[in-house]
Amino acid sequence: DQDVLRKPDWIRVKAPMSKGYAETRDIVKSHRLVTVCEEAGCPNIGECWEKKHATFMIMGEICTRACAFCNVATGIPTALDPDEPARIAHAVKQMGLTHVVITSVDRDDLADGGAQHFAEVISAIRAATPSTTIEILTPDFLRKDGALEIVVAAKPDVFNHNLE
Repeated sequence: DQDVLRKPDWIRVKAPMSKGYAETRDIVKSHRLVTVCEEAGCPNIGECWEKKHATFMIMGEICTRACAFCNVATGIPTALDPDEPARIAHAVKQMGLTHVVITSVDRDDLADGGAQHFAEVISAIRAATPSTTIEILTPDFLRKDGALEIVVAAKPDVFNHNLE
C-alpha cells in the first residue's frame, strides 16, 4: 500500500496537435502510406511529424514474424501494392524531405523477401527527388538468396563495404 509517485514532466508526451503534425498526417493518409511511427506506437510521433520527419514502412502493415520486442501486427499480409513506390516518392516530394528513412515489415511469404519492392521504392524516390538521401533499414532477408544484391543494385551509393 504505497502511494504511486507522479511521473516527472519530462517523461510525459503531449498529444500531437500542431499544424506540422496535421500536415504530415494528412500527407501520409492521403497517400495511403504506413509509417513505423504509427504502427509501432512511437511516443515521439508528435515531435517528429511536426518537423515532417517520418519513417515509412513499406510492403504493408502485417509482418510474417512475431518478434517479442515489436508492436507491429503479425499475420498473413496482403499482396504487394505496385503503386506504393510512386505514392511514397510523391509524399517525399510533397513533404520536401531532404532525407527519408524506409523500412519494412518482414515478408517471408515473398520469394525475395521484398527486395525488389525496396529497389522500386528507392528508384521512385530517386526519380522524384534526386537530391534526397535515402536511408534503408531492410529486414534480414532470411533464406532469400540474392535479395541483398537486388537492393544494393538500386542504391549502390550507400554501400561501401564488400558483401561477401
